[in-house]
Parts: sequence; structure tokens; C-alpha cells
Amino acid sequence: MASLQIVDVRKAYGSTQVIHGVDIAINDGEFVILVGPSGCGKSTLLRMIAGLENISGGEIRIGPRVVNDVAPKDRDIAMVFQNYALYPHMTVADNMAFSMKLRKAPKSEIEERVNKAAQILSLTKLLDRYPRQLSGGQRQRVAMGRAIVRDPQVFLFDEPLSNLDAKLRVQMRTEIKQLHQRLKTTTVYVTHDQIEAMTMADKIVVMHDGIVEQIGAPLDLYDRPANLFVAGFIGSPAMNFLEGHLQGGRFISEGGITLPVANVPAASDGKPVMYGIRPEHFILDSNGLPAEVTVVEPTGSETQVFAKFCGTDVVGVFRERVNAQPGQQINLTPDPKLVHLFDRQTGKRI
Repeated sequence: MASLQIVDVRKAYGSTQVIHGVDIAINDGEFVILVGPSGCGKSTLLRMIAGLENISGGEIRIGPRVVNDVAPKDRDIAMVFQNYALYPHMTVADNMAFSMKLRKAPKSEIEERVNKAAQILSLTKLLDRYPRQLSGGQRQRVAMGRAIVRDPQVFLFDEPLSNLDAKLRVQMRTEIKQLHQRLKTTTVYVTHDQIEAMTMADKIVVMHDGIVEQIGAPLDLYDRPANLFVAGFIGSPAMNFLEGHLQGGRFISEGGITLPVANVPAASDGKPVMYGIRPEHFILDSNGLPAEVTVVEPTGSETQVFAKFCGTDVVGVFRERVNAQPGQQINLTPDPKLVHLFDRQTGKRI
């Protein structure tokens, strides 16, 4: 195992800059997830760590060693791809053993490592099968087993669950997290799914347009997003935003409606802000402000209510049952202690 340091790393394709001076420090044994929308640079960064893409500037260090010019096979990493990348003509056992056979490892060592990895991943009964005889989840476990057999310093995962159905994704999330807790190997995992990021990571790196917007523990990012992008990206359903300004210690919306704020920065009267409130932080309150219901989505344990509130489309999430129909009115109060304020010009949290 080893730490991983990404220092002022840049990537350009000709004159087009796609990664803009990224700095990330990953501790030995940490599970770090790179998350962001498509095109944000997360997969490109992962491929640079793996050595599959050259870097245009900066340094990547695995442990004490700078690996900028080290070949992928010599970086002591193992990568699990989105499409599994299994050899169809090889059995599960041969797929898992292939990298060790290339290194001409002793047969006894290969068998020992393959059997150990198969036991960890519940693949022991499948070692003689071919990839075509396996389900999607089983194929993904074989790809993970092939990585485990290498006993690398760093695991790299490139959106490994995106080809699986919803139920299997939930199961595999748990299995990957349990695997990390068991092996304690430094892991970098790329996904566009912020639910995966929230549930699996020790630390999340939120990326956007080739830059790092915020790094932190999942709940730190959720509770204290650094800017509007992070606030809107982390959380499902997304945070609601209202435009307005601060006046006399309160928020005044563009439509002139006053909303509560627990803590207003000093000397902020007249400051244009975005008022952020998460869907679960609305309170159904007969004394609250009116909201016109547009859609009600019961999910069983919760009810999502889409409504027009203060002239803006918002969504609220409630544990209690909401029997309102589209076109009817409910009354909502944002919890003032859980309100987020962002500068409208810079997008930064205030």
C-alpha cells in the first residue's frame, strides 16, 4: 500500500486545456472518489494516474516515487474498468491469474492468490466458467479479483458499476466497500453518481470543467458545500435555490417574500445572494408560506413533492404521507438553521 500525491497536474490536447492544475493528497489506505458530471476530467485524471495518458505538467507520486515517466505495468497499480475487460476465451481462474503468469510467478503462488481472491469475492465455485456464463455482477467480481491477485499499492476503479442494474449496483457498492475495509488498499474510484460517492468514500473530490471544486468527507460536502456547484451536485434530490438579497438580517426573494435565516454575515445588507435549502429541510407548517403542488411522487418511505414556492420550482422530501393533489396548496417553512447562503456573483458560500 502507498499514499498517492497529485501535484499541480495538468492535461492539454494541443491548445485545449482539460485538466487545470489539480492538487489532491490521498493517504495510505484511503478510499477516495472522484465525482463530477460527464466531461469534468475525472476519468482523464484516473488514466493519468494509471499511466494510460501522459500528463502535460505537474507530478504524480505513488509513495515516494514520481511516476510521470514510469510505464503503467511498473507503477504497481491495478485498474478495474467499466466494461470488465475480461478475456472471453479464458476461464475465471485464468483471467484472474493472467497478470501473474506474465510476470512468470511460481505456479503455487498463483494458485494461492487466485484461490484467496476467489474466496474473498465468493467466486470459488465459478473458477472453471467462462465470462459468457456469468452475470454482470459476477463478471465485475472477476475483474476485481484480477486486481486483487496483483496485490497492488493502489486500486483504480473507472465507473465499475455503470453497466449494472439498479439493485445490483446497490449490492456491488456494499461489496466494494467491504473489500476495501478488508484489504485496506489505497483506492481511487471514478463515478458520475453522487449517491455512490456519498455512500462509499472516505473522501470525495468534486470536479467540474477540469478543476477541483471541493475535497472533503461526504457529510462535510453535504453539510457545508463550498459553492453553488457543489451544493447543487451533491445531494439527491438536489438543493433548491432562490434568488434574492439580504436585508435587516433576513432574506428577501426577488418576488419580495421574506424567508428566515439563522445566521446572517455582518454588514451584508443589500448583498445579492442565492438562498439554498435542501428538500428534506422544508417543514410542512400551517403557518408557513403557500406553495402550489405540481407533482407528488410517493416512494414508500418518503414522499417527494414538487411545487411552486416563492415563484420558483422547488422539491420537498417528507417522511410523513402527503395527500395533496396537483394544483392544491400546501404551506412550507424552510428550517432557518439549515439554510445555505451563496454569493450570487462568485457562487461561493458566505
